[in-house]
Amino acid sequence: MELTAFHELTQEISLECFFMTESQQEEKVIQLIDLHHFVECFDPKMNILSYLHHPINIVEHQGDKKGILFCDLKHSAVPDSNASEEFRRRYGLSELWFVFVEETFVPDTSGYADAIIENSLDIFYDRIFTFNFFQSIIQPLK
Repeated sequence: MELTAFHELTQEISLECFFMTESQQEEKVIQLIDLHHFVECFDPKMNILSYLHHPINIVEHQGDKKGILFCDLKHSAVPDSNASEEFRRRYGLSELWFVFVEETFVPDTSGYADAIIENSLDIFYDRIFTFNFFQSIIQPLK
């Protein structure tokens, strides 16, 4: 992402999310960075529709609206997925994707498999990926 585009988007977060604490705004910026880099790596033709007002990002991919939720297990727990089906219906999403973001390469995916089973992610999400941010590698888990 270009620095000017990043600056404009962070300004938008500051203006639109003025009610959030600094920590929440920082999380939103991280969400935005993860989203933009994921799109660049997965399919640059993917169009970002919405990311500001909820943790699930809404994109248009191959003519369909899809939701993408990012989770970094080193910094937070897996969010509760029970509301994901309601979110899908409310925003007319054809699919929901769950993306484990990692900073360093993790060759052993058993930790992700455990998180998927413990949180029933395979029930709530149509596709599940790991995304190595710095190496720009996306690996499908489902």
